[in-house]
Amino acid sequence: METNTTSTRMSSLVVLYDMHTGFFPKAIVDITDTDAHNRLNTKANHAAWLTGSLVEQRYALANMLGVDASQSAHQLFENNKGIDDQVTYPPLSEFKADWDKIAPILKDELLKITDEKLDSTFEMMPGFRMTMYEFITFVIYREASCIGQLALWRRLLGYDALKYD
Repeated sequence: METNTTSTRMSSLVVLYDMHTGFFPKAIVDITDTDAHNRLNTKANHAAWLTGSLVEQRYALANMLGVDASQSAHQLFENNKGIDDQVTYPPLSEFKADWDKIAPILKDELLKITDEKLDSTFEMMPGFRMTMYEFITFVIYREASCIGQLALWRRLLGYDALKYD
């Protein structure tokens, strides 16, 4: 795994990014499309939405770093759209294919990002500014959270635990 970064601040984040890149497909392996939509009579986000949201997040970060690309199901997640009970989300295999496309492209952007870019700020929401470094750190944190939720869904739905091998 290549972790030579332009900015030393990115080194540990790229290591986590690589870990998540490998954990994600293991978190969704063998989950059926029916089970991926099962909320087990709760209001929790189901595995299909979590998966698509996670993929959308990688594409959104890549877009912020100058990459012009979007996942196949972009319109279902655009502008941080929440879960919609009326939607049948695409198969997890489609999300995985989009994940596999963006992962190396975004990693390349993360490896070459400069300290100047990391220190740049933007308005996350009205009245709330953050640096690009803070945002990337948040994205990496959220990836871990979503993969953990998918791992929990695996167990709740009767699948084997996520394998880290």
